Amino acid sequence: MYKIATEFLKRFFKTSTIYKYGFNWSPMYRRTTAKLIEVSDDLHYVKIRLKLSWKNRNYAGSLFGGSMLAATDPIYMIQLIQILGNDYVVWDKAVEARYKKPAKSTIYGEFIFSAEEITTIKELISKDQKTDIIKTMSLVDDKENIIATFKKTIYIAHKAFYKEKLKTIKLKS
Repeated sequence: MYKIATEFLKRFFKTSTIYKYGFNWSPMYRRTTAKLIEVSDDLHYVKIRLKLSWKNRNYAGSLFGGSMLAATDPIYMIQLIQILGNDYVVWDKAVEARYKKPAKSTIYGEFIFSAEEITTIKELISKDQKTDIIKTMSLVDDKENIIATFKKTIYIAHKAFYKEKLKTIKLKS
């Protein structure tokens, strides 16, 4: 559904605008209580804000770790899907969360892909048909204190390779 809506909306809006407002209006992302506050035109940079509120406050009065994780979870994957285009399959594979200190105020996170990283990913896929990349990002408060760090493993494959792999799996089962 989201992919169909995105393709339709590209006729009228920039992809970065669709990405930002699509996330912020999407029920699945709204429940995290986070908001995308900045998205670059090329989608290589995304910034989120997560305010402490009654909806995400834990028993100890700080920001619930599950809200932090959920707020960061889909960003890299959907960023890459949009950057790489329809010839690739992108899946979140794993995440390692490290909570450094309680979040007692608004926190922010940045998701960045350099042009070199995208080129490297495409080169790896053209050579091996698939790859796993690891991206690390941190949530910080307004004083740049690290609140939590998330290390994401993302699977990327050429779509034709992935479809063939799925056929092989189905035949074996």
